[in-house]
Amino acid sequence: MIEYAIYFAFGCFSLGLLMNLWQIVFASGVGDRVLALDTMVINMIALLVLFGLMAGTEMFFEAAMIIAMLGFVSTVAYARFMLRGNIIE
Repeated sequence: MIEYAIYFAFGCFSLGLLMNLWQIVFASGVGDRVLALDTMVINMIALLVLFGLMAGTEMFFEAAMIIAMLGFVSTVAYARFMLRGNIIE
């Protein structure tokens, strides 16, 4: 039964990734694109965790943590670039 739930979650998060990709390509503003990129990072983390559950290994959970940290830093850098025009002062 849990396998069906994992496959359903894979489908939902994959569909979310496709919708975010659509938003990145066809968004009108930079803020919308940054928000879509941040949401893509969250969906990728969820897919990695689901794949780790399916494979039965903890390696994917560690990779998800690393991607979460990189996603946070990149979102902060994008926001700072949009507000100030530079990242490092």
